[in-house]
Amino acid sequence: MKTLSVPSIDSDRGLSRYYREIWAFPVLTAEEEYMFAIRLHEHGDTEAAHRLVTSHLRLVAKIAAGYRGYGLPMADLIAEGNMGLMKAVKKFEPQRGFRLATYAMWWICAAITEYVLRSWSLVKMGTLASQKKLFFSLGRIKRQLQILSDGPMNDEQAEQVADALSVSAQDVMDMDRRLGSPDVSLNAPRNREDGESSEFMETLVDETPGPEVQAAEAEEQGMRRTMLTQALQTLPERERHILTERQLKDDPMTLEELGTVYGISRERVRQLEVRAFDRLKKAMLQMTLAAAAPAAA
Repeated sequence: MKTLSVPSIDSDRGLSRYYREIWAFPVLTAEEEYMFAIRLHEHGDTEAAHRLVTSHLRLVAKIAAGYRGYGLPMADLIAEGNMGLMKAVKKFEPQRGFRLATYAMWWICAAITEYVLRSWSLVKMGTLASQKKLFFSLGRIKRQLQILSDGPMNDEQAEQVADALSVSAQDVMDMDRRLGSPDVSLNAPRNREDGESSEFMETLVDETPGPEVQAAEAEEQGMRRTMLTQALQTLPERERHILTERQLKDDPMTLEELGTVYGISRERVRQLEVRAFDRLKKAMLQMTLAAAAPAAA
């Protein structure tokens, strides 16, 4: 679809003018809507697309108004909703028997929802359906349950909200904390106890392990990999293969598949796997004790 010319809105200060413009477009009857949709999809009629879009701009404005509470410019919410409307018009199939408004509202809501999630926080809020539902419903549910305190919710309140939204109480508390603590710039000024000014970044503590700890952990992991390789070599070939395929592969073979390879039953493969694992643990324990003996001496 070519780019359509629709009324523009530069900022929230121009909302009144924008509303007057979009309310001047006529609402289409069901017959007119069907005719324009057929002309668009069968003949690529850009004028038909324009009529379909402009007749539903007021729907976008109405839906966008429901997202005012997230502190984002109304002009941006409407612009994102208009993009969702254009996608809906492009994909609309009038032969299915329902009106464009019914179909388009889902595209409009999805476009605005994604914009809110992208823009509300510099830190990603989450993309799972349950997280999105929690983000947009938490305030409403808290009001319904009369949880009106400004501070963080307690465990009992979080459980109430979790039951209402079918999510975990921990997710509720995490989202409530995020919504109650807006993003802070790392360069935001902070006042220290000694009266000197500093930046928020200077108060952050790096909790990652230091270079010495990382080097020691890497060395220990290398030793464990070496011991595992050596311990595997002490196993009979069949047991080593079964254990490797069952425990050390990203896509492990099933007991039935290994049974087919060796011509034995599924239960026999399981027994060999258990025996091989026990032998492996004993071999690695002996190697560990042997490695520690010189140090103890």
